[in-house]
Amino acid sequence: MIGLGGDLTKTKNESGRERISEAGRAKGGERYFWVSFILTLLCNQIPFQGARLLVRNRVHYSMALPVDSLVPFLPWMIGVYLGCFVFWFMLYRLVAQLPREKADRFFGANLLAKAVIFLFYIFLPTKMTRPELTGTGFWYACLRFMYWIDEPNNLFPSLHCLIAWLCWLGVRGNREVPLPWRAAALVMAVAVCFSTLAIRQHVLLDVIGGVLLSEICYALAALPALRGLYAALADRLILLLFPARETAAD
Repeated sequence: MIGLGGDLTKTKNESGRERISEAGRAKGGERYFWVSFILTLLCNQIPFQGARLLVRNRVHYSMALPVDSLVPFLPWMIGVYLGCFVFWFMLYRLVAQLPREKADRFFGANLLAKAVIFLFYIFLPTKMTRPELTGTGFWYACLRFMYWIDEPNNLFPSLHCLIAWLCWLGVRGNREVPLPWRAAALVMAVAVCFSTLAIRQHVLLDVIGGVLLSEICYALAALPALRGLYAALADRLILLLFPARETAAD
């Protein structure tokens, strides 16, 4: 089982340069988590907001299908759509405590998927038509706020569905993660995917695209070369952002 302990330790090589020790690389710990979390936030915003600015004046395409109208409109599902951020934060902390090989695969897949999704947003800009909100009450108010701050574009693949499914992949079949967490990750992934349809944030093809992209990127991140790229990046950022930690001689 994993816990909250574990942290990276720095050592010096023969030239006096700091590096991450092999023992310190066994588990990520707090510094690894915060570096990975910051990278995740940046890689969420750059493709999402950056692409939106770059394609604002281009033609956007609708990927709606007749089957999309069969999904009931459920304003209360905005609670799942927004509440999942808290769950994702906790799950990221959990994955960061796994052995580095597994953690690097998860966070490396995360960055790879965001790079690919940026290309989709640039070369296949999409849009959708949202319903007019005529109801009242708390959930309608939350949904109106969401519609106000988030324009109906940058839709394919769904970033929400990609992240939700990737969180499930990061713990799927991993016995080092307690079963309740694994079950919760699966339930949340399915609930988030459905919520994007129920509140009319996405259409079915967006959801399918997000799930498939997460599966592909997670599979590719198992390759030592790709996983190693993220490991090297994370180690370098840890040394840059946490220079005051004590170092130990080899």
